[in-house]
Amino acid sequence: MDFEKLHREESGRILATLIRLLGDFDLAEEMLQEAYAVALQKWPTEGTPANPRGWLISTARHKAIDRLRRGQRFERKAEEIAKTGEIAVRPESELEQEMFEDDRLRLIFTCCHPSLPTEARVALTLRTVCGITTEEISRAFLVPVATMAQRLVRAKGKIREAGIPYRVPAQEELPDRLDGVLLVVYLIFNEGYLASSGDALVRRELCAEAIRLGRVLCGLLPQQAEAQALLGLMLLHDSRRDARVSADGELVLLEEQDRTLWRREQIEEGTELVEAALRNGAGVYAPQGAIAALHANAKTAKDTDWAQIAGLYDALLRTHASPVIEVNRAVAVAMARSVEEGLALLDELEQRGELEEFHLLAAARADLLRRLGRRTEAGEAYRRALMLTTNDIERRFLRRRLAEIERPNA
Repeated sequence: MDFEKLHREESGRILATLIRLLGDFDLAEEMLQEAYAVALQKWPTEGTPANPRGWLISTARHKAIDRLRRGQRFERKAEEIAKTGEIAVRPESELEQEMFEDDRLRLIFTCCHPSLPTEARVALTLRTVCGITTEEISRAFLVPVATMAQRLVRAKGKIREAGIPYRVPAQEELPDRLDGVLLVVYLIFNEGYLASSGDALVRRELCAEAIRLGRVLCGLLPQQAEAQALLGLMLLHDSRRDARVSADGELVLLEEQDRTLWRREQIEEGTELVEAALRNGAGVYAPQGAIAALHANAKTAKDTDWAQIAGLYDALLRTHASPVIEVNRAVAVAMARSVEEGLALLDELEQRGELEEFHLLAAARADLLRRLGRRTEAGEAYRRALMLTTNDIERRFLRRRLAEIERPNA
């Protein structure tokens, strides 16, 4: 049994169900680790159970019951026994059915409760729902690991102390709670689409999970344009996944991808969702979806409407200013107008110092400098991007580019 694969693909489902059953984040995480330890001991000799997820949930649940019983103080005994008794008497058939309920959606809404700071909502959801490590989350937020760990501890404590319910809000509450949930779902997708670290460019299980959650949200709020736009945006990006990495595991840039590998059914569905969202009121995801649709529907790289893409980025910056969006706009300007103009925009961004740790700014500058034949400066930018990149596939790509411009007579 590949425990690493099981943990990567199932830990979110398992933990979400355990949090619902036990009502405590820390207890659920600790009992899941104990269940993994038992599995590592038993499965190699006794064989992997037919339903590993169900086995782990059941084992963790029983260990939690034992822990609660051993730790009871007299004055809390009745309350604790009532709680553990409710868990203990549930038949396996009922537990099996509960595992297929959407516990992760409940967990996301719990983590995204308005009483929690936005960064804590996102971090806690990424940690518990997706199993992304504290180290990975800290890199995404550009904060020390200890700071992120403390933030997670405080968020879980707030949920426990405030008695925040583990449920999907009532219909009338959903619109006010949706923005935070959509942001979390998009960040889950982004971590899957471009893994922040490791030897895989794409963590497909995270992309699939984000898309699944996007569909659930659209079902809950069928008239919500932003939920439609986000689902469309994710489908359009995900449609290219088979072409983004070569057969030998190397990164393939968008302009060099084999477009026959792109998933046309996802492109069509994503385009329809984005167009409907634009008609019903554009937020932050609809313009991004429109940009993705322009890329996905271009038959060849030369057919890409870079002028329209640059215009969409202009509109996006007017309503949702962000230095990362400025990087993307600069690249679009370079392709639509001139490389020099795009590079000037990136140079200005670099001088402002807002994205000192963002490797894609250095990588974008390196590429434009390469296109202009400024090899020495391109090499410096590629080395800067290499220093900042933590994904192994991206590092190999950047090393290849660096070797190409350093080759004599290149």
